[in-house]
Amino acid sequence: MNWLQKLPDSRRSPAGLEWQIWRSLPSICVAGTALPIGALVLLHLAMTPASVADERWLLMVAYVVAGAVTFHWTALLTVAMACMIVMVMKGPAYVADAYPLPHSDHPGADNSRG
Repeated sequence: MNWLQKLPDSRRSPAGLEWQIWRSLPSICVAGTALPIGALVLLHLAMTPASVADERWLLMVAYVVAGAVTFHWTALLTVAMACMIVMVMKGPAYVADAYPLPHSDHPGADNSRG
């Protein structure tokens, strides 16, 4: 069985903004991950905790950075999936398996369902 049979007269749509976004995703991922982690490292290097409250504050900042990085990765994954969907939708058309509908062209002609 051949799963991907292209329609004979189908055309690809021209590439648009989705390819520009797709190509910039790796640099956005690196920048969005490195900036918060770098800021956290600089904060740890610059600040020596004098009390338990300072240590708790640094730990809370680390949790916030972990949450920000996780949110950033999730947002990038969502944008990447949207780009892939647009790329597939702009591609050539494919033939699907035929599924004859009971009343598609002649309503009421097929009463075999009872």
